[in-house]
Amino acid sequence: MNKKVILFDINETVLNLGVLKPIFKATFDSDDALSLWFSKLLHLSTVCITTIVKSNFAELARITLDTVAAHYKIQLTEGRLIELLDAFSNLSPYSDIKPALSRLRQHGFKVIALSNSSSMLIAAQIKYAQLTDYFDDIISVEETGSFKPDPRVYAFAAQKLQQPIDQLCLVATHDWDTHGALSAGLNAAYIDRTGVPYNPLYLKPKMYSNSMMDLIDMIIADKQ
Repeated sequence: MNKKVILFDINETVLNLGVLKPIFKATFDSDDALSLWFSKLLHLSTVCITTIVKSNFAELARITLDTVAAHYKIQLTEGRLIELLDAFSNLSPYSDIKPALSRLRQHGFKVIALSNSSSMLIAAQIKYAQLTDYFDDIISVEETGSFKPDPRVYAFAAQKLQQPIDQLCLVATHDWDTHGALSAGLNAAYIDRTGVPYNPLYLKPKMYSNSMMDLIDMIIADKQ
């Protein structure tokens, strides 16, 4: 199958959230604060999807930070809240991202950033990470009023790109995102960045690796 458009999830797939650990540790005095925040954010966004609650990344991130603060029994000041939220704009890409995107484009692929974050946040992230010249376009879910893995989000991306949904391929490091894409009719490629087992209940892509460049080679070979 000839897949010429490759979508990339941004947070954790392209950008390394590890730099946020020190500020989360300093704020909540726990090494697990960042992962707790992310899991609660995913839970909240999923509830919003299933119950059709309209929101956006910034609002959900702020609510979840308050929830995490309550968990650790601390009171966040408005200044610290803003500092934590602003930190998401200043993330560095994984070292394999620029070579991977360059290789795909050299082989005729169009590469698109697709994120649950707002258009403003993604643009700031891509600029800070010096990836502006590596992506052909940026798509935020905010226009849909929902979040991945809502099937409507993947359909929205296909419509925006004017591509049949089965001609798109998502690269992601989240099994729930990969599963969501496959469930919606896209192809998918999973990059294992954590070593955490892929959920056995989810649809599993045929392209799966802990090496981004190996994964890119699979995508290129799958095109031929």
